[in-house]
Amino acid sequence: MTTRTCIWIGIACLALGIVGCQGPQGPGLGVIAGEDSTTIEQLAARLGLRIDQRDETFVVLKNAANTVILFTHTDGRFFINGKPAGSMGPVKMVAGVVYVPEALVEQIRPLLQSAPTTPVGPSTRPRGVVVIDAGHGGHDPGAIGTTSLQEKFINLRVAAKVARLLEARGVGVVMTRWQDEYIELEERAAIANRRKADLFVSIHADSAPSREAQGFTIYVATAASAGAYRAAHAINQVMERTGTSNRGVREQDYRVLVNTDGPAVLIELGYLTNAQDLARLSDDRFRDRLAEAIADGIQAYLR
Repeated sequence: MTTRTCIWIGIACLALGIVGCQGPQGPGLGVIAGEDSTTIEQLAARLGLRIDQRDETFVVLKNAANTVILFTHTDGRFFINGKPAGSMGPVKMVAGVVYVPEALVEQIRPLLQSAPTTPVGPSTRPRGVVVIDAGHGGHDPGAIGTTSLQEKFINLRVAAKVARLLEARGVGVVMTRWQDEYIELEERAAIANRRKADLFVSIHADSAPSREAQGFTIYVATAASAGAYRAAHAINQVMERTGTSNRGVREQDYRVLVNTDGPAVLIELGYLTNAQDLARLSDDRFRDRLAEAIADGIQAYLR
């Protein structure tokens, strides 16, 4: 960090007082980062700034003409070029990712000395917006394995990992749910439509009367676009490398697929009624492998 930036941070701390320079004070686990929130990474990219410095209490965003300091706790202040510019509002920490109000984009942009509408470098350039949907939740557990493992928890665990991986690669991500709650099927699709998502991905686990059925399946709607098929095949190709049986890309008119305007796919990770699939889906390391494969497939599609 430059001496000049350190001076501005010092001024900011004096303006805030002792309380304003404390660590994060926002809500803990269970907070939902919804459509009115954006990540620090997305905020920087949309303002044409890069993340120059960060720790648990503040983030410094910069470009050639501006230095923006954000104090990342609820109702902390933000400073633009050494001057106090406003309150952060609610700051949320979900699964290690910091979310700030979407409204900050339009609060900060007019105050910048220059307001580029594109990111300053490839490291912060978003490559699309993806809505990740963890199927079921709340009163709807989904399929239940012989060990009483509920599908809704597998879906959320894998979906959250996919979201973190994509965020780290510069992809804009919106989760339909970050906690154990039920979201109506139509609303899940509506979230993708409002965001004009480049891709909607719904994550599930399967069940069948026969315990012999096993493997992952990827679904698209019967009237799916070419983009949906491309996304499905891109994800399918990478997931095959996890060693799970591949049941291929199939067509099925699930409501979340037919009600989504843009490309949409639904992934069944495996069968909770099959002993081998259940053992794998109960293992965090294997669930991480599935999440990495899904993220790789999505990224391949977005290129």
